[in-house]
Amino acid sequence: MTIKGARLVILGRQGSGKGTQCVRLSQHYVVPHISTGDMLRAAVREKSELGRQAKTVMDGGGLVGDEVMVGLVQARIDQDDARSRGYILDGFPRTVVQAVELDRITQDRGLDVVIDLVVPREIVLTRITARRVCRDCGTNYTVGSVDRRPWLCDNCGGDVVQRDDDTPEAINRRLDLYESQTAPLIEFYGRTSRLVEVNGVGTPDQVFQRLTTTIDARL
Repeated sequence: MTIKGARLVILGRQGSGKGTQCVRLSQHYVVPHISTGDMLRAAVREKSELGRQAKTVMDGGGLVGDEVMVGLVQARIDQDDARSRGYILDGFPRTVVQAVELDRITQDRGLDVVIDLVVPREIVLTRITARRVCRDCGTNYTVGSVDRRPWLCDNCGGDVVQRDDDTPEAINRRLDLYESQTAPLIEFYGRTSRLVEVNGVGTPDQVFQRLTTTIDARL
């Protein structure tokens, strides 16, 4: 059976498991996973002008401005792979302004569905505080009973560290911002019958099954 492509937006609090599920969905539907967080962190590593601006905002727990984000996303979804089969947007849009712009730049190939991956705040706060990431390849790890130091990546041997924006203070500011800015966004997509809530609590396989069932019903 040939798997159809899909044009998806995945919403959800930081730490909801969006990244993990987006990678699986990308492989399943054979479409690019477009993570604006990864794009911004790459710019920070490259120390570009955008990267320097973004680092200041991200280190303080803030969100990068609409104009920059729309430009980044438009450039990516105009590439051949996204134009031909679709894409999964992870971390965008974050505001109604971004959502309106996304509708404008995709009017000839609109979204199939917008999914809100729902995980309670107290659960994601615990998850993010325990998160560590490889400085070189971006592989995510979770702290167990002991936070290993030094901690080397099993994938590439790079240093595994806590991100600057994963401190409890920055996380809480980021969650507050997310909730205040995303509530209108959820209402926006709900009014046009494009939003579906999916329970994000459970094993990765359980959540993936819920997601594909929801998406397939819209394709």
